[in-house]
Amino acid sequence: MRPAGKKQRLFKNREEAARFLCGRLESYRGLNPLVLAIPRGGAPMGRILAEGLGGELDLALVHKIRAPGNPEYAIGAVGEGGLFYGPPYPQHLWIAKRYLDSEIQRQVWALELRRRFYTPGRSAISAANRVVLLVDDGMATGSTMLAVVREVERQRPAKVVVVAAVAPPEAVECLKQEADQVEVLGTWADFNAIHDFFTDFRQVSDGEVAELFRK
Repeated sequence: MRPAGKKQRLFKNREEAARFLCGRLESYRGLNPLVLAIPRGGAPMGRILAEGLGGELDLALVHKIRAPGNPEYAIGAVGEGGLFYGPPYPQHLWIAKRYLDSEIQRQVWALELRRRFYTPGRSAISAANRVVLLVDDGMATGSTMLAVVREVERQRPAKVVVVAAVAPPEAVECLKQEADQVEVLGTWADFNAIHDFFTDFRQVSDGEVAELFRK
């Protein structure tokens, strides 16, 4: 698919993007892929991919590690296993270890609460020896997806495929160094925001994600 211009939209909504991605990933039909969706926006897309490819659906949960005094600025991310994933540049080195350890602990606890809320009564599905499709609606920087890739690779999957509707080319190139395959429908060098590529990009609520798994 060709890149989008600033006034152009590639997709009507997340569901349409997911159906396009199903076509791209047709070779995985029949292999029972494990589709791990990044909430919240990736969840409705993950459901369509899992149903369309005959796979199994679960969530990939990571939380950003916030800089002290600036909660909107991420200095890295942490997965459910409690490991810290920093960016290629060591921006976290100026952070006091006590603060970093405390923030990691806080975010791991928050991830545990999210897991209980989204999928009550069961733990995460193991990715060991599975073809794993990591799904999000888009990647602005790729840092969250990078943390998810590394978290999943600890479980020794058979293959890791990063799947998204849109991303800037530098994020795609970065993830190609980490994942076995990257499938992104649209890229644009002057990437501003994910919602620029969708006509309908309404927010997905926590309740909607939980309801998706209850069904």
